[in-house]
Amino acid sequence: MTTVIRIDDPADPRLDDYRDLNHSDTRPDLPGGKGLVIAEGSLVIPRLVQSRFPVRSIVGFEPKLSGLLETLGEVDVPVYEVTREVLAKVAGFDMHRGLVAAADRAPEMTVDEVIAGASTLCILEGVGDHENIGSIFRNAAGLGVDGVLFGASCADPLYRRVVRVSMGHVLRLPFAHMEGKTTNWQHGLARLQEAGFQVIALTPNPTAANLQDVIDPTRKTAILVGAEGPGLTEHAMRATDVRARIPMQPGTDSLNVATAAAIGFYEALRHH
Repeated sequence: MTTVIRIDDPADPRLDDYRDLNHSDTRPDLPGGKGLVIAEGSLVIPRLVQSRFPVRSIVGFEPKLSGLLETLGEVDVPVYEVTREVLAKVAGFDMHRGLVAAADRAPEMTVDEVIAGASTLCILEGVGDHENIGSIFRNAAGLGVDGVLFGASCADPLYRRVVRVSMGHVLRLPFAHMEGKTTNWQHGLARLQEAGFQVIALTPNPTAANLQDVIDPTRKTAILVGAEGPGLTEHAMRATDVRARIPMQPGTDSLNVATAAAIGFYEALRHH
């Protein structure tokens, strides 16, 4: 049976991983100057425990911990019980979910590892909004996408808000950064094409072909999306096989990037 240790002192060093969580994603004392992986809630923490990220500890209110441990069974990590007041003082805000866990960052996968055996991929360029990245991972997991690749100028996929919005799917779905994170990363798209992927750039440009008309069912599919507003760079689109648009009603010009990506995933899977 897992031993649960009660902590009543907010200054206890065993709670340091959860201290001031709103600013914990930048940690100069950790590799790369980034924070730990933080998971919140009864749905996300089990996905962290089952992931490749080494869990350091779990903290929560007594009723929440009891329910979590019933789901997880034995866990070989420290489990700390705290009150709502103690956790609020440690985290810097009221964590009403009552459950939080911390894990070390695992070594990032390579592009080759992500594409091995994959038939549908998502590629991001310039997506800096954490909620959009989290939503893209959640959509990708729900629609059967095999992995996510990051081009230039994307936000940290393991940022706490990304983990929360993705419902923990960022911890399960393979992802990697393409070489040349800031410049010339587009050359890596040729590698995907050599591996049998049709790389499709989503754009609202009315001169682009309709998405449902361009997907090649004989090839694997990689859907490339860019930041809301500026969209994909011309360099990136030039390196793809085809530019495609989602048909829109008059008076509208674009969709949220996570929504557009989800439609792209659905169309890709529908054609295979």
